[in-house]
Amino acid sequence: MAVKTITITEEAYKVLREKKGMDESFSRTILRVVGERPLDEFVGILSKGGAERLEKAIRGAKKQYAEEYQKRIIRLATELGERHGSS
Repeated sequence: MAVKTITITEEAYKVLREKKGMDESFSRTILRVVGERPLDEFVGILSKGGAERLEKAIRGAKKQYAEEYQKRIIRLATELGERHGSS
């Protein structure tokens, strides 16, 4: 892999170091940070109809997840009860 040496100010280095994860290289940090976009860039990106469809899809996914979660809880409780009763 080719590398380049760059010069940055002490202030820029401190900011970058604060954003850097413990097991993350400075190169990976730069790539991650450069890809960040402030949330205000997304304001108005969806039409009202698009936003409503997205919200409906999220609600549906949450409901489905909650239903599947309850089924798993019931199944696990049943299995644990059967194991406990047969001991």
